[in-house]
Amino acid sequence: MVSRIETNRDSLAAFRLTGTIHKSDYALLVPVLEEKINRYGKVDLYWEMADAAGWDLEGLWEDLKFDLKHLNSFRRVAIVGDEEWEGWLATLIKPFTTADIRYFRVPERDRAMGWLNS
Repeated sequence: MVSRIETNRDSLAAFRLTGTIHKSDYALLVPVLEEKINRYGKVDLYWEMADAAGWDLEGLWEDLKFDLKHLNSFRRVAIVGDEEWEGWLATLIKPFTTADIRYFRVPERDRAMGWLNS
């Protein structure tokens, strides 16, 4: 499940992911991100994975399609999580984007948001 986190900066999108991410979750994600990208060019993304189990196959496909379309649409991406695989995810995607990507543990939420706002 994906839920939006309100921020005080228009060029920053923030989401919390819990459980398994499905294709239907991209009905919330994609319009928000594409509107911000169209309006601001490069945007920042706060991606919190609290108790996330990853993606089902259709959700993964939607994610890959979006990522390929927007490889250079992000300035900074903060991935916040509590599992080792989430840290590896941040490392794995770095070569495929021009974004500055950093991984933060859940207790570092405020630090992650501060980094995005700097």
